[in-house]
Amino acid sequence: MLESGFQHSAFTFGAESTISKSSINGENVPAGALITFIQKGLQYIEVESQLNDSDLEAEAQQTLDLLRPQVKRARTAENSDTGNAAVKGEVVEEVEEEDRAQEESDVGAGLIGGGMHFESKDVATLEGHEKEVFICAWNPKKPLIASGSSDSTARIWPVMPSPGSSDVQPHLDGPIVLEHTEDSQGPAPVSRDVTTLDWNCHGSMLATGSYDGSARIWNDRGVLLNTLSKHIGPIFSLKWNKKGDCLLSGSVDKTAIVWDPLSGVIKQQFEFHTEPTLDVDWKDNTTFATCSTDKKVFVCELGKTEYVRKFEGHEDEVNAIKWCPRGRLLASCSDDWTAKIWSMNSSKFMLDLREHQKEIYTIKWSPTGPGTANPNLPLVLASASFDSIVKIWDVEKGKRIHDLCKHTDSVYSVAFSPDGQYLASGSSDHCLHIWSAKDGSLVKTYTGNGGIFEVCWNSRGNKVAACFSNNTLAVIDLRK
Repeated sequence: MLESGFQHSAFTFGAESTISKSSINGENVPAGALITFIQKGLQYIEVESQLNDSDLEAEAQQTLDLLRPQVKRARTAENSDTGNAAVKGEVVEEVEEEDRAQEESDVGAGLIGGGMHFESKDVATLEGHEKEVFICAWNPKKPLIASGSSDSTARIWPVMPSPGSSDVQPHLDGPIVLEHTEDSQGPAPVSRDVTTLDWNCHGSMLATGSYDGSARIWNDRGVLLNTLSKHIGPIFSLKWNKKGDCLLSGSVDKTAIVWDPLSGVIKQQFEFHTEPTLDVDWKDNTTFATCSTDKKVFVCELGKTEYVRKFEGHEDEVNAIKWCPRGRLLASCSDDWTAKIWSMNSSKFMLDLREHQKEIYTIKWSPTGPGTANPNLPLVLASASFDSIVKIWDVEKGKRIHDLCKHTDSVYSVAFSPDGQYLASGSSDHCLHIWSAKDGSLVKTYTGNGGIFEVCWNSRGNKVAACFSNNTLAVIDLRK
């Protein structure tokens, strides 16, 4: 813990575990040993839950779910082994587009036929990763989905129609494996977990960020184009700008860097935070925001040596930030149980959203405005919390409009459909829920075999993907 900068956690652990009274010589304990023991324990719990009867299985799973939030956080700051994987994919049926009237009539009645649960034929399980899959993202232009894992690989999975016909089942090709191996610039750290990834707007390049402090640029065929090595700590977030010609990365080394992705030239490094940078997001092609465990949010502009705006008001680390689709408002969420809305017109928050009862892990704006499927939809914000609840807020009125309460454990991810009609949420309770954004009703559910770390929609809005702690992805056919 001390090696990773978690001084308070290390002190608390030392005091409560009475480890100081142990005869163990700390100098003989290898780095990352604690996390390794926890990882092995979780693996044994998973195995035990499959071997024992239903009562023991429920007890083991309850223990696993209680531990998973802490382990996920620790894993992004600790050690992980590398590995290669065999590949297996299942068939996904082709989705035929229906007219808008039919789509609107589906709201509240279920996206696929009757019943509240997706059938097995509607779900493809993508196997190949050897460890937890932390993140996934659809290519905005092509039928590809990328995934990143703690097995030191990212993968690009093609979802292609069968040749010659659009009315037969498509096939899901085996993935392209993107190995995050040692580069030529020096000794590689032990861990190269893939912590974040993002496609550019053209769908031609994929950027991946790793625990080893490097960002890697790949084309859509999995060819490594460049390795960007300047950070001296793990990269927790990276984003392409709107044009797709600049890449922004945020690191545990407390800095953010804007890169020219193909030349590898650093356009500018920003050093305003005093603690690890947790998230970054572009406002436009030259202006962006960063947030940190130092409780602050900075707005910066390429070419300026001082920050444009500093937002202070959170009382604990800020986990995520998101600009609204028009770039007018910035939302932030924190371990202080609040989400806040900021405007560039003031350094004080506009709204302080305080109804969650635990840490808020992530936030997402609804897609609305020019260029979206439904430009006249009201702008709303979804917040996902460790209190197991997703809330939808009307930011113009500063009021909560829906509580989505079917999850039973921490919610790690939420995503609006491209048309803004639906919201997907994924939780450590193994459930992916699809909700009506209009009335907050639960439309459909898929239950997997592990905690869900990320959910995302494809650009057509007819497939949802989720990545799981049991090393798999699921691609769900919505037949919208």
